Amino acid sequence: MSFLFGGRPQLSSAEKIAAAETEIEMVSDMFNRLTQSCAKKCIPPDYREGDLNKGESVCLDRCVSKFFEVNMKVSEKMQNEAAGKQGISGGMGYGM
Repeated sequence: MSFLFGGRPQLSSAEKIAAAETEIEMVSDMFNRLTQSCAKKCIPPDYREGDLNKGESVCLDRCVSKFFEVNMKVSEKMQNEAAGKQGISGGMGYGM
């Protein structure tokens, strides 16, 4: 009955596993998009060396930084919008 006082209901083991699997899929997808995007921008398809040169390394560093910065901003905006919608719908019909 903790949900009556603002607490979250307890998740079952199956729900916890499903949530963990979903999170792993999201992180894997983000990593794959990051890798593909930054490699495409920073590493030429006709590379001749086994190691990154200085320019490629700097480009990858900046690309990863920008990718995470944008990802964080989008996540924050989506969370704020979800909280705003929840606040609007959650406050209806319970006046005392």
